[in-house]
Amino acid sequence: MLRRRHAARRVEVWRLVPNGLVYDSQMLKHQCTCGDNSSHPEHAGRIQSIWSRLQERGLRGQCETIRGRKASLEELQSVHSERHVLLYGTNPLNRLKLDNRKLAGILSQRMFVMLPCGGVGVDNDTIWNESHTSTASRMAAGSITELAFRVAKGELKNGFAVVRPPGHHADPSNPMGFCYFNSVAIAAKQLQQKMSASKVLIVDWDVHHGNGTQEVFYNDPSVLYISLHRYDDGNFFPGSGSAAEVGSGAGEGFNVNVAWTGGLEPPMGDAEYLAAFRTVVMPIAQEFSPDVVLVSAGFDAADGHAPPLGGYKVSAKCFGFLTRQLMSLAGGRVVMALEGGHDLTAICDASEACVSALLGVQEPLSEEVLLKTPSLNGVRSLQKVLQVQSKYWQSVRGSPGGPLGRSFLSAESRDREETDAVNALASLSVHVLTTKRVPDEPMEHDEDSM
Repeated sequence: MLRRRHAARRVEVWRLVPNGLVYDSQMLKHQCTCGDNSSHPEHAGRIQSIWSRLQERGLRGQCETIRGRKASLEELQSVHSERHVLLYGTNPLNRLKLDNRKLAGILSQRMFVMLPCGGVGVDNDTIWNESHTSTASRMAAGSITELAFRVAKGELKNGFAVVRPPGHHADPSNPMGFCYFNSVAIAAKQLQQKMSASKVLIVDWDVHHGNGTQEVFYNDPSVLYISLHRYDDGNFFPGSGSAAEVGSGAGEGFNVNVAWTGGLEPPMGDAEYLAAFRTVVMPIAQEFSPDVVLVSAGFDAADGHAPPLGGYKVSAKCFGFLTRQLMSLAGGRVVMALEGGHDLTAICDASEACVSALLGVQEPLSEEVLLKTPSLNGVRSLQKVLQVQSKYWQSVRGSPGGPLGRSFLSAESRDREETDAVNALASLSVHVLTTKRVPDEPMEHDEDSM
C-alpha cells in the first residue's frame, strides 16, 4: 500500500512539472541587409509565425516560457574551433572586450560574397549581418542549451525551442546552409560536460542531412545520431549522409543515416517515415537507452515545400505522432529545436502538432495513413539501412516489425499476434514445468501436511 502511495505521489509531481518553450526576439534581427525577405527562405518570419501560432492555439499558456540566453564563447568552443567562434560569434561591439591582437589576425582571413540581392553572405545561401548575425546565432545555441539543462534537471518535462538561424549544417570550422553554430550539438556537449548525461540521442528529421552534427560526433559512442533525410545517391544538398556512413573508431555504429533515395517518384511521406521509425529509429534508440533525446526538428520534409527545398509529403500529424514515439525514451526527456522548414503554414502546423504531443495530446493519424504501405523506393532505402546497421545493433537483425512493405496497422496487428503467441507459449511452458514438478517432490508435501 505504501509503495503504491509513493508511486501515485511521483505521478502527481510529474504532472505538476511544466513543459518548456523558449524564444527570443533578438533572433529576428538576423536579416539580410538588402531588406527583402522574399529572396531568402530562412528569414525572421519563420519563428515569428510559429510563436504567434502557439499563442493563438493556447499552447504557449500551457507551457512555461523560459528566458533565452546567448551561448558563451566557451560553450561554442565545445564544438567549434576558436577561429570559427571569434569570426562568427563576435560583432563590432563585443570585439572591443577581446584580445585585439588575436582578433586582428583572424578577422583578416574573413571571406564574404556579394549576393544577387545586394546583401552579403558567407556563401550564396547564408546571409551575414555584421551587427546582428552573431547575437542571433549565439542566442539560438544558448537557448537550446538552457532548455536542455532545465529538462535534464527535471525542472521541465520536455521542451520546444523556437529558434533561428538553424544549426545542423555548421561543422567545427565552417558555416553553411543558413547555419553558423551547431546549436543541438552544443547542447549535447554541454549536457555531457555539465549535467553528466552519459548517453544522448540526437534524432534529425530535417529533409537535409545534418552533415555538421554527424562530423562532430562521428567518433563518439556516447552520442547516437540518427538522421532521416533526402539523399538521392548524394545528389541532394548537402550530398552527405549515405547509409554506409556509420561513424568511425569508438563511434562506429553510432551514426545511423536513413538515406531516402529514388527522388520524388513518389515523394516520401507518412507511410515511409512511420516505417522508418518502426523498423530502424525506435528499435535502435531503445537498445541505446539514452538519458536525454534532442530532436533537430526541421520541417522541410513537410508537405508544402517545393522540390528544391524538400518535395516530400510528411503531414503535421505525422510529426506529432513521431514526437509521441520519442517521448517513450529517456523518461520523456525530449528537447526539440527548430532547424529548417520554409513554408510558413507547413512549419506552423508541424510545430503546433509537436508541442501538442509534448503536452500529452493524443492526435490519431487517419486510417487511410495507417493502412498505406511504404513505396518501393522507401522500402529499398530502409533495406539498405538495416543491412548496414544490423552489424551493430541486435534489435534490427532479422527485420524488426516484419516485412518492410507492411502498413503501420498491419505491422501493429502482426506484433500483437506475435506477442499473444509468445505469451501463450510461455504460459504453456510454465504449466508443463509445474505439472512435472509435482510428482518429483512427494516428501515435501508429506512434511508440509505433518
